[in-house]
Amino acid sequence: MRISELSRRSGVSIPTIKYYLRDGLLPAGRPTAANQAEYDEDHVRRLRLIRSLIGVRGLSVSATKDVLAAVDEQQGDVHLLLGLVLGALPVERSGRPPRRDGAAEPAGARAAAGDAAEDVAALTAEMGWKTSPNPPAAQVVAETLETMRALGVDYDWRSLVPYAELADRAARLDLDQLRDAGDPLQQAERAVLLTVLLEPALLALRRLAQEHHSALRFGNG
Repeated sequence: MRISELSRRSGVSIPTIKYYLRDGLLPAGRPTAANQAEYDEDHVRRLRLIRSLIGVRGLSVSATKDVLAAVDEQQGDVHLLLGLVLGALPVERSGRPPRRDGAAEPAGARAAAGDAAEDVAALTAEMGWKTSPNPPAAQVVAETLETMRALGVDYDWRSLVPYAELADRAARLDLDQLRDAGDPLQQAERAVLLTVLLEPALLALRRLAQEHHSALRFGNG
């Protein structure tokens, strides 16, 4: 297809496509004449994934380029591919060490963080979940538990088990919806859309359910 058709099919403007081509996010098409090329379905799928990473997940062009480079290396492993595009796995940049804050952390804070991390490890073990080492989501859970304890709320990993069970069911539903997308890039794009776009709606549904059950328990009829 010509670049105009590629633009129509992917929903990405021609100037933006040309920018992605220049910057290496999108592979070049097959040359047909001077300053002309043809593109195929792989370009359509790649553009849709780029659009979802930048427009939906909110990554910068540079970060998207890094993710796509890692995706190209993991085309045969859908599990790793999904982890990369969803941010569950870090994208390693050769020659760039991980950034660290220069300030030393107080000993008490390190101890609290260690307790929270142990809680998360106990929770994932209880659920039988197999995850990568130190995933970002586990750090979020640990920081949340740490904050709640600092505020005097008696909350540990056992309190999270019912919520983890609900999350497990939701995750199964998410992955069930990827079955119709046979191509890995299509699966990656749909995973980003389902995860990022649905999260606000899931939170809103929780609020609606809370209002309903509050009215049943405490309302005046």
